[in-house]
Amino acid sequence: MIISKTPLRISFFGGGTDLPDFFKSGRGAVLGSAIDKYIYVAINRFYGRLFDYRLRLAYRLTECVNHASQLQHRPASVILSEVGLEQDVEITLNADLPAFSGLGSSSSFTVGLYNAALSFKGLNISPGELTRLSIHTERTLLHESVGCQDQTFASYGGLRVIEFFPHREPVVSTLSISQAIFDELNESVLLFFTGIKRRAQDLESKKISNIEVLRPTFNRMLADVDSAVDLLQSKGDVEAFGRLLRQSWELKRSLDPDVSSPTIDFMYQEGIRAGAFGGKLLGAGGGGFMMFICPLVSHSKLRLALADFIEIPVRLGAEGSKIIHDG
Repeated sequence: MIISKTPLRISFFGGGTDLPDFFKSGRGAVLGSAIDKYIYVAINRFYGRLFDYRLRLAYRLTECVNHASQLQHRPASVILSEVGLEQDVEITLNADLPAFSGLGSSSSFTVGLYNAALSFKGLNISPGELTRLSIHTERTLLHESVGCQDQTFASYGGLRVIEFFPHREPVVSTLSISQAIFDELNESVLLFFTGIKRRAQDLESKKISNIEVLRPTFNRMLADVDSAVDLLQSKGDVEAFGRLLRQSWELKRSLDPDVSSPTIDFMYQEGIRAGAFGGKLLGAGGGGFMMFICPLVSHSKLRLALADFIEIPVRLGAEGSKIIHDG
């Protein structure tokens, strides 16, 4: 049995500038981190000739088919066909958090399945190649309106700055900060679930179709990435980092009316009133998790203000996708 463990991610700054439709004319960049919440993919040998099916895939549904091409789960069908692992396996998916919640779970699944399937076939793959394969699969083979940060964070892990350029692989850099600043940032991050799930590509496709109109706003969001890196690396100022996040959220809200909602606005206003420096909705918008940068002294007040919403504790800097069982 092979089991892969692949992290989810949070994106602090630059989301949207990782769309090739934006950076095809220059540069995109994001600042974010893999977190200690994961997707697990297990692949086990299955003696299909003894049964009336040759492949079993278990997620929220269970599919028993004779060939990967028959799977309703389109990403799994495409990935298994690409790898040449189309029969005589059982595959099980487990996730710490629900899909469609702004944490990059779809890409983490793609990365995790590729890692597990290639390992099952006895092949090792680098984070860079895992990123390239996953981006190609989602954008070219599945025709999904997605950017390129989620696959990169899932493959590399860590607290990173990722830069995107046309006709080049992503440039992945580790954020260079002291342990004290990393710890302060870690303890300042609080996540609350809005209770709303949504498909990221529905919003992303609208942004892509309107990319030239939105380009000035994306350029300002890109500039915030560089400012945020300077605030942490040069100044070690987590409070200013959080306040810049507040400014960036307003830019994100302006991209499309569906990015926010009355519930999301209420959560955000309550969080700021309770003492958070800033925050944002994770992912493309419309639902999922609200993240706050909040000083430790205000945590209790913030939790009380958002007592009707589920909080999920997270830690930054998780490792990228890896094989945790091979035997």
